[in-house]
Amino acid sequence: MVYTQPYASTSGATPTTSAPPYPAPMAVVGPQYCCPYPVDLAIVRKVLTVADQFTVTDLNGNVVFKLRASVLTLHDHRVLLDAAQNPVVTLRRKIMTAHDRWQAFRGDSSDPKDLIFTLKRSSLIQLVKTKLDVFLASNTSEQVCDFKIKGSWLERSCVVYAGESNNIVAQMHKKHTVESVMFGKTNFMVTVYPNVDYAFIVALIVILDEINKDSKGGSSSITDDLFMS
Repeated sequence: MVYTQPYASTSGATPTTSAPPYPAPMAVVGPQYCCPYPVDLAIVRKVLTVADQFTVTDLNGNVVFKLRASVLTLHDHRVLLDAAQNPVVTLRRKIMTAHDRWQAFRGDSSDPKDLIFTLKRSSLIQLVKTKLDVFLASNTSEQVCDFKIKGSWLERSCVVYAGESNNIVAQMHKKHTVESVMFGKTNFMVTVYPNVDYAFIVALIVILDEINKDSKGGSSSITDDLFMS
C-alpha cells in the first residue's frame, strides 16, 4: 500500500503556483494509481553496480515499483514492474531520433495499440535546464504537449507540469543520507499531487534519468548531475 499523508509537499521546494487537487483522477497508466491526496515516494538508485538498480518505495519502505532492464538493450528497453513483479509499463527509446524520443506501452507490450505516451526533448540544445515534452497517445498531432518536465541544475529540482501551464502535478528532490555515500545509493523523493497517476510520474522519471545519463556519456544520471550538491 502506498503511504500517503495530509496534503503538503515534502520536497522543500516552493511551487511557482498553487496546485489544488484535480477534480477527477488524471489517469494515464491506470486509475488505480491515482489517489485523492498527495503520494510521497522514495526512489533508490544503486549506482555502484554493473547494471543500475532502480527501486521505488513508499515512506514505510514497502516496494511499489522496480525497474527491469533488458540485458541486450540496456539503455533503450526498460520495464516498470509492480511489487508483485507484474509489468506495468514498457519504456522504449526510438533509435536515430534527434530529440531523444521515448515511447511508453502498457504492460510488456510494444504494440502501437498499447501506446500510452511519447516523450521527447523540447529542443535539441539544452545547456542548463532539461525540458521534455510529453504527448499522450491520443495527441497524434503533437502540436501542444500534454505534460512538460523541467529540471534545473542550479535549482536542484525537477518539476512536472500539466501541459504548457504552471500547474504542478509532481516534483522531485534529492535526499542526502549516510547510506548513500557508504553503499553507493542515490536516494530522492517524489511528491505526486492529488489525483495524479503516480505510475505515470515514475515512468517519466525513469526516462529522464536515462536521457541525462546518455547526455553525459553514460557515466552519470539525473541523481548524480541534476541534483548534484
